[in-house]
Amino acid sequence: MIKNFFKIAYRNLLRNKGFSFLNITGLAIGMAAAILILLWIQNEVSYDRFHENKDRIYEVWNRLTMDGKINTGNSVPDLVARAAEKDIPEVERAVRIKDINNLLFTVGDKKLSISGGLVDTGFLQMFSYKMLKGDPKTALNDRHSIVLTENVAKALFGDENPIGKMINIENKDNLLVTGVLKNMPPNTRFAYDYLIPWAYIKVDKAQDLGWNNNSTATFIMLKKNASFASASAKIRPLKQHYSDEARQLKWTYFLYPMERWRLYSSFTDGVEDGNGRIKTVNLFSIIAGFILLIACINFMNLSTARSEKRAKEVGIRKVVGAGKGSLIGQFIGESIFMALLAGIIAMLIVFGTLPAYNRFTQNNLYIDYSSPNTWAAFVGFILFTGILAGSYPAFFLSALRPVKVLKGTFKRINALITPRKALVVLQFTFAIVLITCTIIIKQQIDYARDRETGYNRDHLGYYFMTGDIPQNYAVIKNELLSQGIATSVTKTNSPLTERWSDGWGQNWEGKDPNNKTSFDRYMADEGLGKTAGLQFVQGRDFNLKEFPTDSTGLIINESALKIMKFKDPIGKKVSDLGVDWHIVGVIKDFILTSPYEPTRPILIWGAKGGFMSFNTIQIKLNGKNSTADNLKRAGVIFKKYNPKYPFDFKFVDEAYARKFNNEQRLGTLVALFAGLTIFISCLGLFGLAAYTAENRIKEIGVRKVLGASVAGITTLLSKELITLVMISFVIASPIAYWGMHKWLLNYSYRVSINWWIFVIAGGSAILIALLTVSYQSVKAALVNPVKNLRAE
Repeated sequence: MIKNFFKIAYRNLLRNKGFSFLNITGLAIGMAAAILILLWIQNEVSYDRFHENKDRIYEVWNRLTMDGKINTGNSVPDLVARAAEKDIPEVERAVRIKDINNLLFTVGDKKLSISGGLVDTGFLQMFSYKMLKGDPKTALNDRHSIVLTENVAKALFGDENPIGKMINIENKDNLLVTGVLKNMPPNTRFAYDYLIPWAYIKVDKAQDLGWNNNSTATFIMLKKNASFASASAKIRPLKQHYSDEARQLKWTYFLYPMERWRLYSSFTDGVEDGNGRIKTVNLFSIIAGFILLIACINFMNLSTARSEKRAKEVGIRKVVGAGKGSLIGQFIGESIFMALLAGIIAMLIVFGTLPAYNRFTQNNLYIDYSSPNTWAAFVGFILFTGILAGSYPAFFLSALRPVKVLKGTFKRINALITPRKALVVLQFTFAIVLITCTIIIKQQIDYARDRETGYNRDHLGYYFMTGDIPQNYAVIKNELLSQGIATSVTKTNSPLTERWSDGWGQNWEGKDPNNKTSFDRYMADEGLGKTAGLQFVQGRDFNLKEFPTDSTGLIINESALKIMKFKDPIGKKVSDLGVDWHIVGVIKDFILTSPYEPTRPILIWGAKGGFMSFNTIQIKLNGKNSTADNLKRAGVIFKKYNPKYPFDFKFVDEAYARKFNNEQRLGTLVALFAGLTIFISCLGLFGLAAYTAENRIKEIGVRKVLGASVAGITTLLSKELITLVMISFVIASPIAYWGMHKWLLNYSYRVSINWWIFVIAGGSAILIALLTVSYQSVKAALVNPVKNLRAE
């Protein structure tokens, strides 16, 4: 029986090659798009789910009420880990983790500048990263030990066993390789190239700040069968036990489970707000479902468009005794067979596009062809798609009554509402929603990109102060200026596009005791205003040559001035972290962090710097020279005074452009899927147009005999289908408005939604649909009426 089903299906494919091509192509494209999206979703939801202790691992987060709002954050004092182990019996171990950026590794003539993690010794016992060589229990016990991933080990030592070998770090310290890890998987939060024990870090000013310094990610693993509620209750007031300030501010901690780190860690007023990555995952889950559904709808429409030819077959088979169940099985079997062909093509499409898709999404997605689960999922996907796509044609055709079929009276094409019409409306509703979303997302990106940054990015770049640069800064600056490579040079604690410090507790004359504003902190040497093109509205830039006291000078922005409410701010004192700073200048607000958010109040400290240090050289290149020439000559100078490090110059405009990457990626993906949806929907519309023309063939012949023109017949056949697309527009517009309104609420600095966006989206869909339908309508209208009237 099954063999017979597939034999009939195969013959039908060959008999209707054009129809089969359209049907399988639409289904294959829809399936391929759905598979790509599902791969991304699977990667997101599987983050860190491979850890054996995942159900016992939590991150320590803090809560603090400021200005009537509950603020949350996942950076805590580095003292929390040991205090938790000491004071909370339910805690088995606590681990501190910090990112380390661009350390220089040297082994003989080989040099690598790579990033890794500074971790407590229990890291490899808490997290289940596979150790290829070495003992995870002892590998990080010595402060001068290091654990490498296999890629780094191979890059530094080739095929030699790296265990026991020495690596020079930053041309200062030698670390002993005590372990080699299997390359960390792409779906983990800690995708490090190496691990260095926490004990390696030197005691510095940042650590001296103790319980007031929130700069460390801390993770806790509870004992087996320990009470989460009990541990939570004990960690909540932990900071208050050790800090008078914490008691006054009622600072609390809470434990955040590993399963929620990746997708849910977005808070409003101390509570998860649903705006984390789960929002994007849900969005693309819906898109994947709808694309697959639309592909299936396309299959249904094309199948039923050929229903008259199959209807006579059904009638004859019923007359000779075929049951309804047998017919349903036949049509479902044919559908599954076509879904299998489409699935094979879809997998080929996925295989060919996956590398580009990975580059675009910045992931390392893959299909494990050796896993039985992969093939089980593929078979399940084919069966699900085949049954979904073939269900309507199967039940529709199997329900036909033989008498009406053989007399040709079974068709009801003039019904006001039919399943096919509803499916077309659904298809184009989703397509118009996606087109609208694409336009609004692009508008939002352009709106933020065109926002005034408050500084001049042209020819502005930076270089991290590695190796010998700190002691050679003065001569490097002098040579860059004297050789005409740069017009201005200064040093700062961080790049101009990043915030590395913020905090509250500042004091100034006339401050409201209830004011708990958090300020961004920045530190600069003299000449920041000239180098970055900052706009001073009062006062001046730092100038240590003329004003040595500018080492404790302070530049504030207009947002900070509004909070401090100084009428004449120049010379006023602001106390912050034990230093009395005096205001020397006020600048216009500039964007330090997100271009989508309002500018925060900023304090730019002078060179004394408190706990901060200079980490970055800011360089304004000479615009009279070519960029390539400037970089070449600058590279010679840096190589001269910092020979052991590569010259890695970065441009501020490129760093600023990266702030738009997430939104651009989202907009491009939505646009791509909108295009696929339109394409697949048009195939379905093409099928419905063919169905309409086929079932009105005699009417068309009569109308032509009575004098109807080709244009008139084309309008007659197209009007109904275009009406369906217009209904889709009416339904889609409020849905798109609601969805994008909710999305835009995530941005304080956002566009408004204009009426013309919906006109463009709907007009585009209607125009595309009109072109699709017109082809079939004109084709039907041009047929000789004699041929139409003779058709059976």
